[in-house]
Amino acid sequence: MDRVRRQLGCSDFIQSTAITENITVAVLDTGIGNHPDFANRIIDFADFVNGKLGSYDDSGHGTHVAGCVGGSGYASRGRYCGIAPTCRLCIGKVLDLNGEGSIESMYKGLLWVLHNRIRYQIRVLNISVGIGSSGDKDRMVELIGLLDTVWEQGIVVVCAAGNNGPKENTISPLGSSRKVITVGCHEGGFFGARKDLCENYSGRGGADMLYRKPDLVAPGTDVISCNVNWQSGFGGGYRNAYLKKSGTSMATPIVSGAAALFLQKYPYSNNEQVKRKMIYSATDLGDSWSKQGWGMLNIGKLCGSPL
Repeated sequence: MDRVRRQLGCSDFIQSTAITENITVAVLDTGIGNHPDFANRIIDFADFVNGKLGSYDDSGHGTHVAGCVGGSGYASRGRYCGIAPTCRLCIGKVLDLNGEGSIESMYKGLLWVLHNRIRYQIRVLNISVGIGSSGDKDRMVELIGLLDTVWEQGIVVVCAAGNNGPKENTISPLGSSRKVITVGCHEGGFFGARKDLCENYSGRGGADMLYRKPDLVAPGTDVISCNVNWQSGFGGGYRNAYLKKSGTSMATPIVSGAAALFLQKYPYSNNEQVKRKMIYSATDLGDSWSKQGWGMLNIGKLCGSPL
């Protein structure tokens, strides 16, 4: 995450002047582990897969994602902190240990977020989840409709573009909603021409679409964030506290964290203003609209300049 923050202009000054302790980010994923980077900031947890009460993550995906959003970096002395390291976290488990979920579990998770949006001051919802397009198509339409309702209630909804590219029209169903902020992967040339870059399989929109999807892109290759299987080290330190993961699942919480930073600096902004500011401050990478949308997230411009 240190590399990602530098790449996007997320300076120590921006993070220190936009303390996000009044902003809650909801994350619907595989859960969250008891990692030192989340101490005292997980305000609620709900399990829509196994019905357990205590917070847990039997996959590790959700813990990594939550770390990208708002890990404090405590176990690394700040080096691997997330984009919004003081935000509060509201976690819903909608995926199992294999990272697989159903339309029903996601539907229940969205209803839970809606029900608790005022109680927990939820301003941002992160969905680094690719629900398959197969199955009950009518129910999928209902799910996307509910997702739009979450947006209409004032929550900034940030969804992954999915990892089914590079062909056109491969955006994940949830990311296809016109209202939400859909995030693809792009490294902006940081790793050169590596063949395994996330941008090479990031979901893409279609040239015939009436609006740009994804909306914007963020780094998603070799992102270092919280490891659910961390261990205590000798002398009070930590071992294996972080690990690398790649995919649009990693790019998405980076944008969610940026939304939290922006909302702390401009608390009276609505979600439409957040989206508009994000896309208009993005850095054009010169790629096709179907691949980069409006461009690369630029936190320096997003949070460092007035509305």
